[in-house]
Amino acid sequence: MKIQDIGFIAVLLVVLVMRKPRLCVVVGLVCFGLSIPLFATWTFFTAQRLTYYAGAFILHAVLLQLFRASRRSD
Repeated sequence: MKIQDIGFIAVLLVVLVMRKPRLCVVVGLVCFGLSIPLFATWTFFTAQRLTYYAGAFILHAVLLQLFRASRRSD
């Protein structure tokens, strides 16, 4: 397990506890933004991981929004 994996798990736990979809999207966009210069410098492993993390954060935000919408319709 690398340092970025530990950082991802720590940030994910914080985001899971807070349950704010907007924060998830912001963190996901930051991950995408950080991966762009890493792809440019050919640091592919870390950049690829950051895109996976960004996708996970965006997916979490979508799931939170779906669950909130389903609770409102009941």
